[in-house]
Amino acid sequence: MGVCAVWIFLVLQQYISAQVSSAAEVKEARAQKWKQRNRKLGSNEVQELRPDATEWTSWFNIDHPGGNGDFERLEAIRFYYRERLCARPTAMEARTTDWVKAEHTGEVVHHSPDRGFWCVNKEQPHGRICSNYHIRFRCPLVHNRWSQWSEWSPCSAMSCGAPGIQARQRTCTNNLRFRRLIFPRCKGKAIEKRKCTMPACQEARWSEWASWTACSVSCGSGHSLRHRNCIRTAGEQVCVGRTTEVKRCIGEPCSECPHACRTSGVGGECRGCVCAQHVLAGTVRSTDGAAISGSTVATVEQPLVTLATTDHAGWFHIDGVCAHARTRLLVQHKKYAPSVFHSVQNSSDTSIINATLTKLESPYIVKYPESKVRFEDQQVAFCCRATGAPTPLKYFWYHNGTQLDTEHDRTLMLRKLKRRQGGVYQCNATNGFGSILSAPATLTVIAKGQPSCRRQPLERLIKLPDDCLQAASGTFYHDVGRCPSLACAGSLGDELRCKDGKGYCCGVKRIDLREIPCQGYTLPVKVVTECGCQRCQEPRVSVRGQASAADNGEPLRFGQIYIGGEQVGLTGYRGTFTIPVPAETDRLVVRFVDGSGKFVDTVKVFPFDRRSGAVYFQVKLLRKSEAIEVDSTQGVTIPLGEMRGQDTIGELEIPANSFRRRDGQLYSGKVKASVTFLDPRNISLAMAASSDLNFVDQRGDVKPLRTYGMFTADFREESSGLPLDAEGVRVYLDTASVKMLEHVRQMRLWSLNPDTGFWEEESILHAPGSEGGKRRNKREERTFLVGNLEIRERRLFNLDVPESRRCYVKVRAYMSDKFLPGEQLEGVVVSLINLEPLPGYKANPRAWGRFDSVITGPNGACLPAFCDAERPDAYTAYVTATLSAEELEAAPSAPKMNPNVVGVPQPLLAKLDYRRSDHEDEQLKKTAFKINLPKPSAEEGDGPIYPYQNMRQCEDATVSSNHFRFYKVEVDKYEYNVVPFQEDDLTSWVGDHLSWWPNPQEFRACYIKVRVSGPEEVMVRSRNSGGNNPHTTGKLYGIRDSRSVRDLLRPSVSSACVEFKCGGMLFDQSGVDRTLVTVTPQGSCRHTATNSLLREYLRRHPPHARQGHDNDTTAFSMLAPVDPLGHNYGIYTVSDQNPRLAKEIAIGRCYHGTSDGFSRAMKVDAGTALTFTCMEKAVSRQSLFQRLQNSPTDTVAQIGAEMRRLVQTRPGPARVIAYPSVQRNRRTRAGQRRNRPQ
Repeated sequence: MGVCAVWIFLVLQQYISAQVSSAAEVKEARAQKWKQRNRKLGSNEVQELRPDATEWTSWFNIDHPGGNGDFERLEAIRFYYRERLCARPTAMEARTTDWVKAEHTGEVVHHSPDRGFWCVNKEQPHGRICSNYHIRFRCPLVHNRWSQWSEWSPCSAMSCGAPGIQARQRTCTNNLRFRRLIFPRCKGKAIEKRKCTMPACQEARWSEWASWTACSVSCGSGHSLRHRNCIRTAGEQVCVGRTTEVKRCIGEPCSECPHACRTSGVGGECRGCVCAQHVLAGTVRSTDGAAISGSTVATVEQPLVTLATTDHAGWFHIDGVCAHARTRLLVQHKKYAPSVFHSVQNSSDTSIINATLTKLESPYIVKYPESKVRFEDQQVAFCCRATGAPTPLKYFWYHNGTQLDTEHDRTLMLRKLKRRQGGVYQCNATNGFGSILSAPATLTVIAKGQPSCRRQPLERLIKLPDDCLQAASGTFYHDVGRCPSLACAGSLGDELRCKDGKGYCCGVKRIDLREIPCQGYTLPVKVVTECGCQRCQEPRVSVRGQASAADNGEPLRFGQIYIGGEQVGLTGYRGTFTIPVPAETDRLVVRFVDGSGKFVDTVKVFPFDRRSGAVYFQVKLLRKSEAIEVDSTQGVTIPLGEMRGQDTIGELEIPANSFRRRDGQLYSGKVKASVTFLDPRNISLAMAASSDLNFVDQRGDVKPLRTYGMFTADFREESSGLPLDAEGVRVYLDTASVKMLEHVRQMRLWSLNPDTGFWEEESILHAPGSEGGKRRNKREERTFLVGNLEIRERRLFNLDVPESRRCYVKVRAYMSDKFLPGEQLEGVVVSLINLEPLPGYKANPRAWGRFDSVITGPNGACLPAFCDAERPDAYTAYVTATLSAEELEAAPSAPKMNPNVVGVPQPLLAKLDYRRSDHEDEQLKKTAFKINLPKPSAEEGDGPIYPYQNMRQCEDATVSSNHFRFYKVEVDKYEYNVVPFQEDDLTSWVGDHLSWWPNPQEFRACYIKVRVSGPEEVMVRSRNSGGNNPHTTGKLYGIRDSRSVRDLLRPSVSSACVEFKCGGMLFDQSGVDRTLVTVTPQGSCRHTATNSLLREYLRRHPPHARQGHDNDTTAFSMLAPVDPLGHNYGIYTVSDQNPRLAKEIAIGRCYHGTSDGFSRAMKVDAGTALTFTCMEKAVSRQSLFQRLQNSPTDTVAQIGAEMRRLVQTRPGPARVIAYPSVQRNRRTRAGQRRNRPQ
């Protein structure tokens, strides 16, 4: 036995040594692999790719089965996810949404890495249809490499003889998702500099005089000129004297016309040479080929003398004009930029000009000056760029509203900065036909020696679990600190750039681990202890949402999305869309086009916040009116605004023979005419209004409009369906709908520029007595305003007046109804609709006149609105707020108004007449409030309504100032992160192994659906700890609580959607961690079932989580899947650039029980992962002691029978799991009983 034991010991020792050696070899291999992957490249080296140097992408699913099949084309995936896919995938994998591999489905499929995947229904056997597939690709890893050096920049010196700096740069690029966080940068410098010196200064001097010009006349008295130039070596040098000299010249006495024409005669009134047998003909068209009628043609020498005017086809001809190289013609039209053209001689007696005019466009800023922070004696550059027709050439710069004396350049450079130069800077771009003022940019100048960022963190309170009462404060809140999200002055170098190459912000410089004592355990938390100036987190900014019909919610399927005339994407099958915000964009104008022709083209101006990553919008589209058949040879009148029991708002009158084709030819035939009117009397259509109802005045200021209705007209040939233009159209507006006399005089007809989102004036509506008219309907005679219109483009038209009585309304959003200052929400879309007042008020009594939306920032939001100084109730407003797809609730106004809850004191609150939407009917939603909009008096300067000129006061108002409030309903929900993170401020992200979100560029939300069988709704908790990564094993990530929601049709069953931390790579790419997730319902619950697919997946993907001791069935544990499992597993995973949006989408899918649906009503039996059975402990009428006293024999017999039944069944032990709050209450009650006097 001893020999055997020794032999066994030796064998075991060899086995253990082999295992240790093998483990060491594996560990060393992994280390070498990461060292190889982390090896930096020098200069322009490119790493030679190995076959195994690849990684899988995320899963893609852009098509849904239906129609002809399921198609996941590579080019389509590139269109939607251009940043997530490499240029040349090496392999691909396809699975159904049920997680079945494509080769195991029995379906006929096709796939290749260079084309994608497709499944065709007609190829399937036995009449089957294709499943819903998602695919992923394997892409090569390309490590860091330098791009080529750029050219040397111009010398930065601005004066002669001054020293300066030149720079050139190159870029370190790779295709890794965690580019800035993981791998070291390329070796070497990204920027090289060298000194330079401008040429030495010389005194300004005059050049020699040029020769005298010929006499200006051939006879009589004239003049002759000569010129000289000032030669400067520096911009500030000046030559003393005149640049031009004039002398008189006298020729022979004039006896006839001075024009001497060699090969032709002189025209009438001696206007010039004419060629009697010569004809100059030509066409004038727009850039899209449409004929431009009414264009005037003149010579450059005599621009005021019109020689011809184009006809309906854009043609003109001029008799007797000689053709030679000096003949230059000026072509003009009131809606197009004037241009000069040279004639081309076609024959001895004919010349031709084909003129193309660009539509006149006011300037529109595409690059705004950016706010910056600098120290004293540093330098800064502000840049501004605008487009337009003609191109803007002059830029004026303003500092705190005062125009600066600078060159009209689009770049403003300031050197040797002083404190007084801080403030607001703006540029004004002009092209001679209009101007526009940019949004303000703030320059902060910090004194030398002063820190640009406050080291001491600000207060940020987080809620602790209910058993973590803080003895010092007596509350369940703990201050974890936060750094203000403010720009600071970092190491920017000496270059002058429009955009700072490196953005610096006040961020977390130091974070420490603290332990909070709780009842029976300690809770870890990371606390910010020091802030500093460091590189900013720059989230990817995008706008997400859903586009659907305003009448019935029908989605815009595969609608085209345009920005600035360029298509950038398509809506999905359910109308969903994601639009990345282009860099340097300050005003995002997006146009939605329905290719099927069911909806009107809709233009939206989306507000966005670069700190919150993504914003969600519901886009409502107006359905086109049914087309009517019109005889083009007969006139027709089309009503505008037909509502039951009410008169129309106006009419559209089209005379006979007004329709023309795009080439200008008269069209005679049947016309399909569709005129769609957006009636402001229908408040449900307010969200379908296009643009933000703003225009740009002659000074370049953006001003608001007040609408009286919008309409769009679509005319097409009946047979071919080609679009038609209409001219001589007259628009009638009923004066009975305009109650304000000043609005009657100011009424204009506007059209919407789809690229800029601004409204442009088309014509003036004349009051009765000029071109107005009176018409009679069935009941009474009506008086109309009349305007003229030519419909040449598919534009939206508007009946509006400018409104100058403006104010701002202060609104804040909070995480709960406690309205704590540190729990304000950012990224909330707050919308304000100006409503109709009661009849007889000074303002126009209409349903709605304007719609505005603003995104909340760290200090709330200021919404523009119309207000009145004479009567508080002249203007009213309806205000709502949404976060992602969730509507926030407003502060209540009933049953009793509480000024402290609303945020506005009395008597001002009574003057505003604050009413939440459920004020009179508690069955209504609580997600809006209605207020009066009086212009504030001098004593009411503390909000919540501010005069328009006090916008800065509104934006900078403290949280203690008056404001209106919304809050997020978080009933029965709790979240705790060890590493604090504000999900509405992505710049607060901190890289830590215990961060709940490891990637600040892409946030992945995971939920598990838990079914609860029992009579009561229960709280379900997920405890998330490190699973299999040595950096995090056993360490807490966070806690999530969620209450189950009962199905209305099944009162004994409920389900909970519980968030857990997704498994995946840690923030520094040091390895993958499959989070240890423990799901525990509150109360007496037993785990009774697990989704079979989930159980099989966990079995096939070790390691496995331990399920507790002694067959404990009160909880379920698992190592989180790395793969994005679907609803068939009861797991719901969504990735997005905004964490809140990812969570909202995932919750909606979890409620619906599908991988692509969305619902707010819980479907308890659809797509569940776990099932728990929870029993409510019955309360008997008699205690055991009373029963023994009253009937001891029967009671003992019952106890014995129950014990025998339990011995036979022998179930797993059930334990009552109570949350700390329940345990604490029980301990408290027990202590009270012990301390009760006997």
